[in-house]
Formats: sequence, structure tokens, C-alpha cells
Amino acid sequence: MLFAFLLPLLALTNVSASPLTPRSIAAHSTTPVKATWYAGWHATEGFPLSSVSWDKYNTLYYSFAETTRDVNNLSLLGSDGEMLPQFVSEAHAHGVEAHIAVGGWTGSMWFSSNLATAKNRTAFVKTVVDFASQYKLDGIQFDWESPNDQGIGCNTISVHDTANFLAFLQELRQNPVAAKLTLSAAVGLGPFFNATGSPLTDVTGFAKVLDYVAVMNYDVWGPWFSTVGPNAPLNDTCAAPANQQGSAVSAVKAWTNAGMPVNQIVLGVASYGHSFSVPPSKAFTSGAKTLAAYPTFNASNQPLGDAWDNTGSVDVCGVYEGPGGTFNFWGLIDNGFLTKEGKPADGIHYRYDTCSQTPYVYNETSQVMISFDNAQSFATKGKYIKDTKMRGFAMWEAGGDHNDMLLDSIIDAFECA
Repeated sequence: MLFAFLLPLLALTNVSASPLTPRSIAAHSTTPVKATWYAGWHATEGFPLSSVSWDKYNTLYYSFAETTRDVNNLSLLGSDGEMLPQFVSEAHAHGVEAHIAVGGWTGSMWFSSNLATAKNRTAFVKTVVDFASQYKLDGIQFDWESPNDQGIGCNTISVHDTANFLAFLQELRQNPVAAKLTLSAAVGLGPFFNATGSPLTDVTGFAKVLDYVAVMNYDVWGPWFSTVGPNAPLNDTCAAPANQQGSAVSAVKAWTNAGMPVNQIVLGVASYGHSFSVPPSKAFTSGAKTLAAYPTFNASNQPLGDAWDNTGSVDVCGVYEGPGGTFNFWGLIDNGFLTKEGKPADGIHYRYDTCSQTPYVYNETSQVMISFDNAQSFATKGKYIKDTKMRGFAMWEAGGDHNDMLLDSIIDAFECA
């Protein structure tokens, strides 16, 4: 059972630098990032810290510290806050940077108001610095979903969000403690929105104060569309215009065109996929048992995902959300879609899309189709990172893999000579 509490942050005196002091090497270090997000709420529900392959990463983001109405407080309400000190201790024992991810889909509600004024920004600088110092963290990642763009549905929002975010980061970077921290941001497929609601055309200000951005190249396609599509496409420029909803390739182009150096971009990769209810009449191409591309599905019958899926609950905005239909990679194995070797199980139909570089599986009996990533797609993304000279990768989430099948694949491709 998760231990829920709101953590008041105390002003600390005689604060010492964190053990690894990553920024002491050089501003905007070019050390490759091999990272993952560690979901605190899974620490006691299937993926304890002892299951982390620490020797294969150099950065872990504990998720999440959430914003609150009080600019002086961050909340560990849903992330097993008692586990955070042990997380940091384990990371440091293995020479891994321990970061905190601030915000998230449900935890970004108060970013806008917390950064709305100069007084609030100064207070929030102290809040995150005190938090980092208290827990001996090596980095802070800001996962604001999203500046000047409504996320979950009840976030505070302002047309000045992006400008205020940059002003906050600039002030934060001037703090002597924060100057030694790795600062990053988890971002969407395109730059933050400006006051008119359009993507920024110049993000060089952010490039100066952030060590890197982690582009969340997942949830590009899901049950909110009218057809089945790739959850985490590597490329979409080869797809029909109607199916070009974003990809790693288009995201890197958008961010670099706006002034973010490619070696300050980390590719976010997904160890999970989305499920859809697809009748056989739509699942196959006419007259064959070949899976169709972008089939329509029954939106009124969302399949339940694996054991970690949300079975239905009221969200932070007070809105009831049904099953998410999410299958982690291990969940695809546990539920009979894949073998323990990550191959399609007997009786499961399979398609690999060479444009998006993502696979699909389909159970004709249950009529469930799943778009996901496998070892092949992770290897292709690792090669892309290497070829484009990106900074590295970050996987959501650490507990989603199976025997490091995905992790080993992307590392091998990323590091191969």
C-alpha cells in the first residue's frame, strides 16, 4: 500500500553538494545519457529497487514530485515518498545520478501559478533547491505537461507560461546549489507554446539553462484517435499525411530547427503499448490474414491492459477515467501475446510497420490489437540516436521491460562501434 503524504520542505543550512556533482565536469556535458524513469508507486507493487539494473544506466528519474497549490511545497503523495532516500542511496552506491522528476501528467496542475510572478518564481527556486539538497539529489527534471497548453484538464494555465518557465530556469541556474545539478525537461514532440499558442521558433534560451531535453516520443497514438496507430513511431514522414501525427524524426527536426543542439536532445522511448478492440472484419486486409494498417476500432469497448493498468478511477480533476488499456512489455508476455523471448506467441497475428518501425500484435479470439515497441524497434531507435549524435535515451518506465530485453537492445545499438 502506498504511503501518501504531503512533504513540507524545510530551509536547510550548511547544505553540501550532492556526491556526484555532475555539472562540475563541464557545463552541458556531452556524456551519453542512459536513463529511465522509476515510478515510485510501483516500488511495492511489482518492481522494487532491487530489480533495477543499475549497472546499465547512468541516470534514473524518481517519479514524481508533484506541484501543489502552495509554492513552498512539493508532494510525494502518490509516489511512495518513504522510498526516495533509499532510491538515492542505491543510485549513488552504483555510481548512478539520482534525479527527481517534478510534475508529470497528474502533477503539473500548479506549475503555472507557482511560476506566475517573480516572487513565486524565487520561492519555487528555493523549494526545488531545498528538495534536492534534502535528498542529496544530482538533478531535477521538469515534466510540465504543458506550458500554455492544457494537459490533464484542470491545470492552471496562462499565456505567459513558457516565458515564466524560462525566467524560472534562468533564476534557478544562478543558484549556487542548482549550478551543480543536472537540469533537464521532459518535453513534447514540439517546442513549448508561446503566448499566441504556437510552438516557439527559438528555444536557445532553454538550451542555455537546461543540460538537455528528453523528448517524450510516446503516446503519439492511442485510443483517443479513430484508428489504431503507432504508440511511439520512430518516423512518420513515410506515412500518409493523415497518419503523420508526430515521431522521433519530426520531433528532433522541430527542436533543432528552433535552436536546441542535437547533443542536448535525449529520446524518450516506451516499454509499453496501447490496446484497441478491433473486430476481425477490420483487423485484416481483404481476403487475407495479414494485419491491416490503421484499422478502425470499437471505442466503446476499451480492453483492459495488464496487471498495472488502471481499471477505472476518478482522476485529480474529479473526472472518471475507465481502463487505460496499457500493456507493458512484460504484460504482453504475461497475457500470452508474446513468448518469453519477445516473439509473437502461437495463434497471435503480427505485423511490423517499417515506416514507424513499430510492431503490432492481434488476438483474433479476444479481438485485441496492441501497438507497442519490441527489441527490433528499440534497436532501430538506438541506431537512430547514434547516427544523429543525440545525447542518449530515457525509457518510460524502468519496470516495464522484461529481463532487460528492450534495454539491452537499445544500448547495444546505441553503443556499437
